[in-house]
Amino acid sequence: MFWPLAAIVVPLVGVIMKIELIGAEKLPREGAYILAPNHYSELDPLAVAVAVWRAGRAPRFMAKDSLFRVPVLGWALRSTGMIPVARSSSSTASKQTLASANSLVEHGRGVIVYPEGTLTREPDLWPMRGKTGAARLALTGDIPVIPMAQWGVQQIMPRYGKLRLWPLRRRVRVVIGDPVDLSAHRGADDSTATLIAATDVIMADISQLLAGLRGETAPAERWNPSDHGQRETGRLES
Repeated sequence: MFWPLAAIVVPLVGVIMKIELIGAEKLPREGAYILAPNHYSELDPLAVAVAVWRAGRAPRFMAKDSLFRVPVLGWALRSTGMIPVARSSSSTASKQTLASANSLVEHGRGVIVYPEGTLTREPDLWPMRGKTGAARLALTGDIPVIPMAQWGVQQIMPRYGKLRLWPLRRRVRVVIGDPVDLSAHRGADDSTATLIAATDVIMADISQLLAGLRGETAPAERWNPSDHGQRETGRLES
């Protein structure tokens, strides 16, 4: 399924984005991995997917399990090896994480996981506090986490804004970093504290990559939506 889709999607994305990929050699050429990008626009998954394709791997995302029940779309997701994720009880989530990790390792696949879980709520589009799903998956399956940052898509589609197609081929920069050092957390218990600590390390690496792209210093403390009366899912209210 990937080749026919790529033949359509990659040229179309190339019309609206001029993607500059940095560090493509840092994406593992084989074996399982978790790619963890920042997330600030509904359109940035396209930039991430094309960048991963250009780096030589198939772009598979974690997707809500409800999408797999949609006719045609569900078939397409299953055919391309996307991984369903359910918002469910902790015990069910743990079983699902174990199954997903085993599948990635068994088939030597990579998966793209947005650690923030939704578009960042941070006012200046810096990465906010991450959720523990990527860390849980990495530690469960002993899978490397590769940080990624991308910047420029907000010029084409602002967060919760309208698509701006003109001018065409706006510059979008994507950088892939070295694997996140989670050695202090591998082999430890799977407590919430361990997962939060590992997630903080992942988010710090993503923020550092983004700071390099933006030529700015990332905030010392990551944005916590609950501290600002914001919901952590759904559209951000102004």
